[in-house]
Amino acid sequence: MEEKRLSEKESLELISRMIQTTRENMQVGSGNQFLYWGYFTAALSVILFMLVYYTGDSRWSLGWFGMFLFWFYMRWMERKNESAVITYADRAIMQVWLVIGSLFILTVLVMFALSFYYGGVDFSLMLPLSLLYAGIGVSITGVILRSRLVTWSPLVAFCFAIYMLMAFTIHRAVTIDWYLYFGLSFVVMMIVPGHYINRKAKESCSKN
Repeated sequence: MEEKRLSEKESLELISRMIQTTRENMQVGSGNQFLYWGYFTAALSVILFMLVYYTGDSRWSLGWFGMFLFWFYMRWMERKNESAVITYADRAIMQVWLVIGSLFILTVLVMFALSFYYGGVDFSLMLPLSLLYAGIGVSITGVILRSRLVTWSPLVAFCFAIYMLMAFTIHRAVTIDWYLYFGLSFVVMMIVPGHYINRKAKESCSKN
């Protein structure tokens, strides 16, 4: 059977339809990862900030590991509510975030191993690293969706991450203000783009 070759125009139209379908799949009703993660992380950062600030007990910072529980919950929800139509762009985005999630887990495991070897490790380093990992994931997602706003939204997160890493190199003390910087970064790079993607998807659906 002879294969049908697509013209350049047909190929571009096919790619555009795939990207549009991916945008529609990212609506809140279908499971908008950006909004879920953005609101959860922003709320968690404020809650942990208040707990540490008012109690003076830094052990509340262990609450950051709740992000891993949320990640497993979101993975379970993804499998439960899998979209019937999965485009190449959908699959590419899922693979990107699978790699990003693996980086989070690998980093924590390595830090735990080093803590046993050296007798202690400052897990505050996870804050800037998490901003870098998540920011890279958001930017790549924006490139796949061809959205400049999504692509460049992690700039604030990158600035805070660089500031935190520089603080480590010059031996400045880690403050709980970092928790708020972390939450603000997720508001800018996930909540704002999430609502933008939803609006674009709804506009597209209304036209169809």
